[in-house]
Amino acid sequence: MKRHCMALAGAATLLSGCMPADVRPPASATVVAPAAWRDAVAAAGSIAPDWWRAFGDPVLDRLIEDALARNTDILAAAARVQEAQADIRTARSALLPAVDAIGAGQYARAPGASGLSTSTALQPELQANWQVDLFGRLSRLTDAARLRYVASQADRDAMALSVAAQVAQGYIGLLALDAQLFVSQETVTSRKEALRLATDQASVGYISQFELTQAQSEYQAVEQAIPQIRLALSAQENALRRLVGDLPGPVARHRSLIDFPVPVVPATLPSDLLRRRPDIASAELAIAAADARLAADRAAFLPQVALSASLGQLLVNATDYDPVTIWSLGGSILAPIFSGGRLTAQVATATAQRDQAAFAYRGAALAAFEEVETALTGVLRYAEQIDRLHNRRTILKRSVALATDRYRGGYAAYIEQLDAQRNLYATELDAISVRQLQLENIITLYRALGGGWSGGQTGGG
Repeated sequence: MKRHCMALAGAATLLSGCMPADVRPPASATVVAPAAWRDAVAAAGSIAPDWWRAFGDPVLDRLIEDALARNTDILAAAARVQEAQADIRTARSALLPAVDAIGAGQYARAPGASGLSTSTALQPELQANWQVDLFGRLSRLTDAARLRYVASQADRDAMALSVAAQVAQGYIGLLALDAQLFVSQETVTSRKEALRLATDQASVGYISQFELTQAQSEYQAVEQAIPQIRLALSAQENALRRLVGDLPGPVARHRSLIDFPVPVVPATLPSDLLRRRPDIASAELAIAAADARLAADRAAFLPQVALSASLGQLLVNATDYDPVTIWSLGGSILAPIFSGGRLTAQVATATAQRDQAAFAYRGAALAAFEEVETALTGVLRYAEQIDRLHNRRTILKRSVALATDRYRGGYAAYIEQLDAQRNLYATELDAISVRQLQLENIITLYRALGGGWSGGQTGGG
């Protein structure tokens, strides 16, 4: 037995020399995090997992919680986690012996020395087969399955983070449409009064018919915007309900857009991003899983040892049988010698897939750094735009008042007042749009920073 073991070890050593070399991932796929962000505007602190509560809106809290529980994309991602967990059990099963029960029976009639005779034979049997994982090929496949399972958990968390951000941005969009509707309705009211005055003045020849038609056109333009905004409101509500996992319908509001706070986003180091973002964690785990699969394909060049055993009884002619116990023990060694390049091609395929995973990881990391840098810059720039628009709106309100006084005093044409009103309306809509973009940028920054998700999860099946 000792000689046989030594011979087997020698054969394994000889065949291992035929294995392809272990090639590491390409150096160009590595990522080095920057030392600091270009625009570090946030305060120190940590990101809470329920980051959306920083907005202080109970309706938004409930919408996101419902979405995390009922959104179909999140539920599908959770089902993929269960699938990956089952794959671990499948891979582990290859490490254990397989036991099968076999039952064979035969009823025969055949000529014999004394004429025709009949016989009955039964053969119940247990068979066991076990592939010995001498060189770790099956263990590597199990490791790959386990890593894919943890990656699926990260994918589920990434989906949850994305859906939470979509719901928050959808709710902000709903409040922005509410604000647009309010401003448009207020403008219609003021334009209606201006149109009534212009009609009276045109009837006595104080203003021209051209100025009257201008006033009518401006009134109709704002009034036309109201049904468009109402249509957009219904579409936005239906989209939000779909994200939450509900049928179309109305969505409650807690506060207006102008009262919606802008939370301070905690500062983090760029290196923290590589550990916090679930999509980066998933990409990193994908590399590890591909490496494990590559190691399994390389181990396929080494001998595979299988053991088998069977135990049963042979029962002939049930009326007067004498049971016979039958058994067998055996083993086999499969040592690949020539496969037409199949094993080498499998290793090359696994290597290329591992390299693809490495470049995907680099791409995910670069995209993450880009998203955070852009969102951090947006915190500063949107705040500047808000200040400029507030100043412009204050100036335009005064301009409308002056134009109205000049017109009523006979010092200016009616078109000046219309221009001032038009500019004020456009500026108010711009202020709503920029406010919406400012809040959406904060949500984007929370999502880009990982939204409180923390890595280091482990799992098994």
